[in-house]
Order: sequence, then C-alpha cells, then structure tokens
Amino acid sequence: MSKSNPLIKPFLKWAGGKRQLLAEIKKHLPDGIENYTYFEPFLGAGAVFLCLQPKKAVISDFNEQLILTYNAIKENIDELITLLRTYQNKNNETSFYIIRNIDREPEKFTMLSNTEKAARLIYLNKTCFNGLYRVNSQGFFNAPYGRYKNPAICDEIVLRQINIFLNTNMINIINCDFEEAVSTAGENSFVYFDPPYHGTKKTNFTEYQADGFDENEQKRLRDVIIKLTNQGVKCLLSNSDTDYIREIYKSKIFKIISVQAKRVINSDSAGRGAVNEVLIKNWKD
Repeated sequence: MSKSNPLIKPFLKWAGGKRQLLAEIKKHLPDGIENYTYFEPFLGAGAVFLCLQPKKAVISDFNEQLILTYNAIKENIDELITLLRTYQNKNNETSFYIIRNIDREPEKFTMLSNTEKAARLIYLNKTCFNGLYRVNSQGFFNAPYGRYKNPAICDEIVLRQINIFLNTNMINIINCDFEEAVSTAGENSFVYFDPPYHGTKKTNFTEYQADGFDENEQKRLRDVIIKLTNQGVKCLLSNSDTDYIREIYKSKIFKIISVQAKRVINSDSAGRGAVNEVLIKNWKD
C-alpha cells in the first residue's frame, strides 16, 4: 500500500468513528488493496476511507446532510471555508442555538444552499456537546452547546487536502441505501461496511439517526454480504460483539475476529470506554 497523506483525515467527530481501530482494520484488508475499487456505504466520518485514500471509490451514506457536506468539500471548497471562518468568528451559545434551530423552520432551511447546509453541519458538529451528531424523531438536530474554548471550526488545511484528494481521484459520492450503494461492486471491488451497531441499550449508536437500524436491517445487510460473497466481492464488516451478530454470521463463509475498541463519543458516560467489537470478513487469506 502506498504511503498516505497524513493531512487527509476525518473533518468531523462521529459516533462509532474508526480512527482508533484503524491499525486493527488495516491488518485484515485484502492484499493489494490499492488495486481494488473501494466501497463504503456507511461512510460517517470516513476514517477508513480517508486513511486508505483509494484511487477509485464509491462512498455513500443514508444521511443526506452528511453526503452534501462531502460534496461541498469537493465542489465548493472556497465558499465553504469562507462560511466556516464566519462561524468561527462569531461562535457563542446564542449563535449556536439560532443556527441549530434553523431546521425547525422548513421554509428557512430549504432556502439554504447545499454549501450553507454543509457549513452548518460542520459548525454544529465542532461546537455541540461531546461532538455528538444526534437528531430527534423528527430529524431535528438536538445536541446542546458544548462550551468549548477554541473549537477547530475551520480546519482549512485538512479541508483543502481532502478537496484535492477527492478531485484528483475517481471518487463517486452518493446518497442512498446501502444495498443500492454496493450494487455495482464486482470481483475487483472491496467493500467496508460500518453500519449502526447492533444493541439494545439506549446508549447504542443507532440513537444518532432519525431512522433506526433494527435487527431486520442487520439481517438484510447480512444477506447483501452473502450476495456479494457469491459474486466474488471481498467484504469486511464492523459491528458490536453480541450473541445476535455472532449467530447471524455463523457460517463457514465468514471469519469473525474479536477486537476491542475505545469509545469516546456517547450521550451517556457509561457508554464510553473499552468495548468488545467484531470484524467479520468473507474471504480466506
């Protein structure tokens, strides 16, 4: 694997982010990963994608606001940075709640350009409590103000490096369901799945989305991976280490690898710290 640019790294904090598991994940990638088309249908903060820096990739997420933010970095970087500088210069608790509550007024929110929506998401992500992207049942951002002294609202160097990377490689950025996102994967493709984790507690990461990812969705994902396996596509999945996940992937086509992750983003401090997770792969080394 060629040496990656260390300045290309996640520009957001995201529940379930993989920065602290990168070394473990890289141990279980296919040989010659640089020659594969990379797919990641649950993109989030994109730690694995931005670490690997593939020359050809299809990246996706069901979160429309997140995907338009990646597109804004690719297509309108100068305007985005100007907006973020403005936010950085006027950041305070009053401004935070005014900006946060724009989505409560549909007419006002729809008037924003996609770049303005992207700047809003980055600003809220960098200034809200615990870097928590959280929406309520209506899809309204509802994390409180974080009261940080000097949040890095406009990390211009990182954003511009990501902009260059996205524009000098074949990176297709789409907003769709995970099954559709991997529909074009073939034998020379590698898919990394990092879905909302299985769990029953309220501190589980699925609470950070308006639409839950329940056990039926976990099974649908398993079935998609089986289909991709039959098509010769190499897949790697991250998930929580639960009896349910081990049961639905209890098949000779899967290898289940135990890993330990340290979680730092959670709405409840009891949900932070070391937790058991699994990596599940569908090929033999």
